[in-house]
Amino acid sequence: MKQIIFFSVLVLSAHIFFITTKAQSPAAAPKPPAKPAPATPAPATAPAKPLVPSLPQSPSSDSSSGQDIIKILRKAKSFNTLIRLLKTTQIINQINAQLVTTKSGGLTILAPDDGAFSQLKAGYFNSLGERQQKELIQFHVLPVYVSSSNFDSLSNPVLTLASDSPSGYQMNVTAYGNNVNISTGSVNATLTGIVYSDKTLAIYHVDKVLVPLDFSKPKALAPAPTIAKAPKGAKDSSSDDDQGETTKATSGAINLISLHGTMFVSLFVGLVAAITISS
Repeated sequence: MKQIIFFSVLVLSAHIFFITTKAQSPAAAPKPPAKPAPATPAPATAPAKPLVPSLPQSPSSDSSSGQDIIKILRKAKSFNTLIRLLKTTQIINQINAQLVTTKSGGLTILAPDDGAFSQLKAGYFNSLGERQQKELIQFHVLPVYVSSSNFDSLSNPVLTLASDSPSGYQMNVTAYGNNVNISTGSVNATLTGIVYSDKTLAIYHVDKVLVPLDFSKPKALAPAPTIAKAPKGAKDSSSDDDQGETTKATSGAINLISLHGTMFVSLFVGLVAAITISS
């Protein structure tokens, strides 16, 4: 009996201890707020891929040359003919003046090397008139700055410094892959590399001299002069005058013959009379 009471007391004590311990247990700590996931930075826009490769000897961003086109071409080498023609035609003065005065447009020069000029017929440039010589050099200059990756944004036909009107001296530019082709209608050329490029001036090496289509067109022959027909009244008057002159000439001849005949008869009569008297 004592054992049963002891066991009951023990169970009751354990139960009371369990309830007290549970009541005194601290409340569960609140969960910390979830941290926001770090924002993934947007990938940087990759720079446009150049359509024209750089040349090994390109003096790009060379502050010693600045925008002195002649110095740039001399340093790049193989452009001696173009340098000479820029000077003799004085187009270099026009280009330099536009570079100084331009505020946003800039210039792009398509530069044929000495090998490209040697492909022309001997004496071709000298066979052109002074105006065409200047226009040929101006045809290699675009009045806007075109970066090496923006040739595919040009709208055809592309105008040049030689384009004095929307319909004159045009070229078409086609860019695909790493190739930029230029067609003038008589010449198909390719840009082979960058000679120089900054924010307002770009010079590209082109493998052929860009001859405008207008230079290749045969010159129209001048029409043969037409002989003006005399008016009918004038023709009739001329015929009448001719007939009058003929009549006068004939009349004069007859009068002369009559005069000579009269004199001959008079002389003959006088001779007969002298003979008669003497006999």
